Amino acid sequence: MTVQGSENSSRRGSRSATMGGMPQNDMPWWRWRSNVRSALHMLSDPVFQRDVWLAGAEGYGDVTDAVYRLVEDTWLDNWSAEKYVGTIFRDSQEAALVDTAVLRVLRIMHQVGPDAPVSAYVDHPGWPEAVRAARDAHVRMAAADGDDPDAAPRTLEVLRIMTRTA
Repeated sequence: MTVQGSENSSRRGSRSATMGGMPQNDMPWWRWRSNVRSALHMLSDPVFQRDVWLAGAEGYGDVTDAVYRLVEDTWLDNWSAEKYVGTIFRDSQEAALVDTAVLRVLRIMHQVGPDAPVSAYVDHPGWPEAVRAARDAHVRMAAADGDDPDAAPRTLEVLRIMTRTA
């Protein structure tokens, strides 16, 4: 059974407990949602990319780590986010924005290679379009979760802590 649309939203009633502002157990597969959101957040922020990824700062992984976080559990590199409406994504519009971001980022990854340096991604002519698509998806998901989309991305350690607790 697929849950779609706002009439079947999992957001009825009171909100669940939060950690770092993000609702926990609000969506059935909220851990996967957390990983997708983390990846989109990093992929959508050019200042973060410059100050963290290009600078080689520790704690956040790199572009390849973000791409794998985006697709590893969800298999969004093989099928549409629409498949996860009601489990990871709140509605078809959110899923469509995620699909667009995934396709743009994966296109670049396939062109430059998964082991390419960060500069190969950010200097790619299609990167600004991928960043915009990731930003659109990130903003939609953050707003739906009651988070500030302009807050700095969390470290991978914070993400691990958030997804370990329930």
